[in-house]
Amino acid sequence: MSAPPIGRVVATELKPSTPHQFYFWTATESAVGIGAIVRVDHPGRTVYGVVTDGMAYADLASPLHAVIGAEGDPAAAAHEPTSRTEVRLFLAAVLRQIPEEPLQPVPLGAVHLASDADVELALRMDAYTRSERPTGIPVGVYALGGHESPVLLDADFLLGPEAAHLNITGVSGLATKTSAVEFLLSSIFQTFPSHRGSIAAVCFNVKGPDLCFLDQPGEISERDHALYDKLGLAAEPLTSARYFAPFKADGVNLNTLRTHEALQHNTEPLVWGLREVLDYAEVVMNRDDIDAKADAFIDFLAERVVGREFTDELLRGKPFRVESFADLEEFFRAIFDFMEAMGRGGEVWRTHHIATIRKVRNRLGNISTRAKGLVIDDGAPNDLPWGRFDDRTVYVVDVAGVDPLAQDLVFARCVSKLREHLERRDLGVDHVVVFVDELNKYAPADGPDTYVRKMLLDLAERGRYLGLVLFSAQQFRSQVQRRIVGNAGTSVFGRMDMDELATPAYATLSPAIKIKLATLPKGELMLRHPHFTQPIFARFPRPAMLSGREGVERFPPGAELPFADAVARQLKQLDRRVATDAVRALVEGRQELDVRRALALTRRTRPDDVLAFFTAKLGRRVGGEVVTARSTIRPVPSGVDPYQ
Repeated sequence: MSAPPIGRVVATELKPSTPHQFYFWTATESAVGIGAIVRVDHPGRTVYGVVTDGMAYADLASPLHAVIGAEGDPAAAAHEPTSRTEVRLFLAAVLRQIPEEPLQPVPLGAVHLASDADVELALRMDAYTRSERPTGIPVGVYALGGHESPVLLDADFLLGPEAAHLNITGVSGLATKTSAVEFLLSSIFQTFPSHRGSIAAVCFNVKGPDLCFLDQPGEISERDHALYDKLGLAAEPLTSARYFAPFKADGVNLNTLRTHEALQHNTEPLVWGLREVLDYAEVVMNRDDIDAKADAFIDFLAERVVGREFTDELLRGKPFRVESFADLEEFFRAIFDFMEAMGRGGEVWRTHHIATIRKVRNRLGNISTRAKGLVIDDGAPNDLPWGRFDDRTVYVVDVAGVDPLAQDLVFARCVSKLREHLERRDLGVDHVVVFVDELNKYAPADGPDTYVRKMLLDLAERGRYLGLVLFSAQQFRSQVQRRIVGNAGTSVFGRMDMDELATPAYATLSPAIKIKLATLPKGELMLRHPHFTQPIFARFPRPAMLSGREGVERFPPGAELPFADAVARQLKQLDRRVATDAVRALVEGRQELDVRRALALTRRTRPDDVLAFFTAKLGRRVGGEVVTARSTIRPVPSGVDPYQ
């Protein structure tokens, strides 16, 4: 038998029912509250609604009557012989009507609390959970009075192609924005339907240790375990994870809090050279200082010089092979020497004025200085595995400790490379979720139109066609570029600040909804999704992985090591048999540039015998002298390759 009704629809001349909202009264002891989902039964029609406001009143014409009845004594009012009748009246917004046509005002029917089946129908989840190929992604549970119903999002409207992107808003520390994204990524990896293809995630860690321990299991309560069971998910961390972080200024110690010995097996350096940076020079250059002439010369370098053999008999007899910032400096030096030799007539080289060339040289040279550790002057780069992304794997790029300019460069290049590979369909996966925190900083509503903001806007407007999906988070949604948050098919709201809720962006929410948003506990969120015609409140379990604070306590970061020991630590990541003392002996007396180059080549090649390969690339003795990759004590004998 169905549960008895908890109220009935009421319609008056002043408060009539309409096709989009209705009033109903209920007993004072009912479990109905703001956000509750209810069902209205009437012969031939069923209506589902969500409570958006409530009020209570008694049979009094004015407050004065209550004061007179108690003779002005509040204590006496509690001992009145007859309790006054209290009316509880709630306003509900219509979620769905069955049948949907003709669209009519809500009838005067009995009101019931929604069951699991009612929640599924009210939120239109049956369209993607009961199909032959379901596409539901669990996001949490709708809870009321001890009753919990799973809430699922449609993968086609969360990850494309129908709609895409997710944005989450809330005050720092109380809205659990990062936790919500971590749980949702775990849910996506476990339930994303195989017939929709493969999926991976690229997360940018911009705040301390926030995302540094996604692959480590954390402690969760029995209550959270019950929620995981209710949603049909396994309470486990993202075990398939790879971490990338730039070096510190010394070029051998990683600039990350994930340096504990137990975590080094999947933590790799992110190092770029000239070829990786030149195409994104606009990101790191001052646009007020780089004019059209400088842009033209940069394009000339990218298309004619870098990565190719460039011949100019006037500069020198043999061709230039510019592969690094060190090679580029040599190229510029040849141009300046030639123009100085020309005297007063040497102001233009290949239509480019010497002032423009000097400006570009100075700006490009500053990149490897300001982004030191990420950008290297010389040596082999180490990048994300473009073209070899694995299904259900998260790639975390830790840029929390680097210069803001370097952060912008990382965002711009990584997202651009993702887009390029997805366009060619050779990334290795079909869909990629990109998570960016602190969106207020990278795509503000006002301020200059930076390269990063334009890139994020392009991702939000056109990324879903490629399978490139933006998950973003910020404290103040009203201060983010409107077109970016407006293109998010799914919006999530945690605990909000009342000043933020007072902005015009939240004018469509009722006062009661705003009050609930301002007092939400951790773990509860308000959801907007294309299938949900009204915002819905849901709870999600704590992610089954270590938070940043817990991770730092359990895996305290290792101390910054001396140069030789840091090199040994990186070689040990490739081969546990490598002995620190042996590396110290090899490195002693060598130029640090040569050591870093040999280390980069070893890391990129990943040979079977790491120490032997490193030794060979570091240098060997020829005629009693050491021959290295970039320097020699005396000229190399004929027939000897100095790079072997």
